[in-house]
Order: sequence, then C-alpha cells, then structure tokens
Amino acid sequence: MTAPTDNLRINGERLWDSLMEMAKIGPGIAGGNNRQTLTDSDAEGRSLFQTWCEAAGMTLGVDKMGTMFATRPGTDPNALPVYVGSHLDTQPTGGKYDGVLGVLSALEVVRSMNDLGIRTKHPIVVTNWTNEEGARFAPAMLASGVFAGALTLDYAYERRDPEGKTFGDELKRIGWVGDEEVGARKMHAYFEYHIEQGPILEAEAKQIGVVTHCQGLWWLEVTLTGREAHTGSTPMNLRVNAGLAMARILEMVQTVAMESQPGAVGGVGQMFFTPNSRNVLPGKVVFSIDIRSPDQAKLDGMRARIETEAAEIAATLGVGCSIEAVGHFDPVTFDPVLVSRVRDAAERLGYSHMNIISGAGHDACWAAKVAPATMIMCPCVGGLSHNEAEEISPEWAAAGADVLFHAVLETAEIAG
Repeated sequence: MTAPTDNLRINGERLWDSLMEMAKIGPGIAGGNNRQTLTDSDAEGRSLFQTWCEAAGMTLGVDKMGTMFATRPGTDPNALPVYVGSHLDTQPTGGKYDGVLGVLSALEVVRSMNDLGIRTKHPIVVTNWTNEEGARFAPAMLASGVFAGALTLDYAYERRDPEGKTFGDELKRIGWVGDEEVGARKMHAYFEYHIEQGPILEAEAKQIGVVTHCQGLWWLEVTLTGREAHTGSTPMNLRVNAGLAMARILEMVQTVAMESQPGAVGGVGQMFFTPNSRNVLPGKVVFSIDIRSPDQAKLDGMRARIETEAAEIAATLGVGCSIEAVGHFDPVTFDPVLVSRVRDAAERLGYSHMNIISGAGHDACWAAKVAPATMIMCPCVGGLSHNEAEEISPEWAAAGADVLFHAVLETAEIAG
C-alpha cells in the first residue's frame, strides 16, 4: 500500500509528559523506578494506563496472565489487528524508559491517529505484557512466552519470587487476572519500540536502530550444596565450601564467554547465600548464569560447556551441584517485510539509522513465533539500562515514535 505522507508526526511533548507521569508511580531511590511486576505499584501503573487508553477511545481486554490489550477498531471487521507494545514493569533499580517507552509510544500512535482523524483497515491493539523483566518471577518475558505457547499457564502461575510468593497468587491479589484465554488472539503483525540498552546507536550517532535479529539466551540457575561450618575454627582442608565453588564457576563463565567471541556474552547477576552470615561458610549457594548469542550453535555450545565444567569444579571441592534451565529462547530473525518498513520510514522522515541486533530479550521475540514481528530502537545515554541513571532525550523518544507511527500505519493500512 502507499506509505503515509512524510509530514505525519506524533505529539512528542505529549509522549514525554506521559513518560514522566508514569515515572511518578513506583519511584526508585536514585531517580529511576522500582515498579516490579505484580506489586502494588504495578497495579497503580496499570490503572493509569487503562485510564489513558479508555480516554483515547479504546476498549480494554485482559488475559489470564494479566496482559493488557487496548483495541482501537479498524474499518474491516474481518481484518486481524496490528499489535504494538512492550511492558510497564521495571527492574528493582530500573530506569524510566525500559519497556515503558514502547507502551506509551504505542498509545501515542493511537492518540495521534485520533488527532489527525486517521482510520485504518486493521484494528490496532496497544499491549502491556506482564512480567517482561523476570526480575521478580523468572523467566523473563513470561506472559508473552505463554501467549506463544512456549510455556504453560500452570507453569507461569507456579513461578515463585524470592519470598516464596507465587505469580498466580500475586496476579490475583492485585486484581489483574483477566478472563481471556492466553494466546487466543491472532495478530496481523507485531511492533515493539524500545531503548537500545547498549552503547552502539549513541556511539554511531544514529537516531534509529532498525532491529533485524535478537540474541538467543539461556538462563541457568545453579544450586551448590556444601556444609555450613564456622569460618574461624574449621580447618581449610576440611571445608566443603559452596562459596568457593561459586567463585570458581563465575571465573569459568567469564572464560567461556571470552573464548566464544565474537558474538557471545555471559555473566552472573543474582546470587543467594544460606545462611548468609559473616562467620558461617555457606551450606547452600543459588545463583543465576545468563548467556546470550545470536548464533544458535554457539549459544548451545556455551551452555553445554558451562554445565559440564561447573559440575567438575563442584566435584573437586566435594560440593553438590544441580543446574536448572529457568529461561530460554532461540535467536530470532525478525520479519524482513516489517524490518524494511521500519527502515523505509526512517529514511522518509530523514532520521539517521542503522541495522542492529538486540542484545536483550524482548516480548517481540515470543511474538515473532506466532506472527510477523519486528522492533525499533532509540539510543540511550552511555548505553546504560537496568539502572536508575538510564536516560534518553525527548528528541530521541519522538524520533523513534515517529518511525513507529509510520510503520504501523503502513501495516494497518490507512482507510480511504
């Protein structure tokens, strides 16, 4: 179909005001946000988003995972919807833009369509996926994973946070259990706009990242079982030290990642010691390993090597070792037609752009399993994300939202 005219733009000021208003909910301690999934702050953010969507003339549906779908009808009752969105939940020390930019830019697309009197053949559905971050309930992208059929609803409901609370109970507690069957909706296409969460776009002085692929990942949860003992009175040769095993495994993960270059990363971001007392050797250590690569063979090879060498390290110290895969998706190639529409929109609008591979996982990775999907990225200062100091500019936010606007309109087909 004919592309939208080049003079169409979203309202950048309104988008920025919405971002700042949402950031007031679940404030962090250093300028960012702590609006973790299924907390009271998450519920408050959802309610504000619902209010905005209804004010824009959309109707809200919610599925059994709590994912929110706000629909602007199209002119063709038989046309499948174009879905646009991301997530409102944050890390414990998260920024104001990670995920939120994509949800509120999708809302801004609809608001701008309303302002301009634009109707589309296909409905447009603004989406807030539940538990994208995985900070409280692993794995990440939980709701979109169930939507895509990669995970079951029962599995998701049984996920526990560090306090032992289940996903299902907390979703019910905050009042956001919907009645829609998860995955029953059908998509014509899916778009997601997100900050890069890396330094490439800023370093290359590009306004738009045209996302062609997304890295695959494995999240491995390692449980090491040693023997609790006094740190002062237990001889070194008689210790069964789970903490020492963990330290050696951390170094091994670094080595595996470095020896898998280029195009691979690996690290440890979370760990729990039991009993976590300064003068007691830990009886148990639980920690997470995060490995990623856009190369399937490399990704799976890293996992196999890490699991084998972790068991060997633990065995030499007499420490028990078990490893559970708690999160995974294969590398994703986004739909070439939608990728071209994003690139063409950036070109028409005069925004500098480049192809980029997403280093982080996103709900688009699961959406791509059930429909054509792609992503758009904007720069973030210093590549910093998952940090309260995360920052973007209003101009960056608006540029990516403009590209989103045009790509969505072309895909949803402006009605005559």
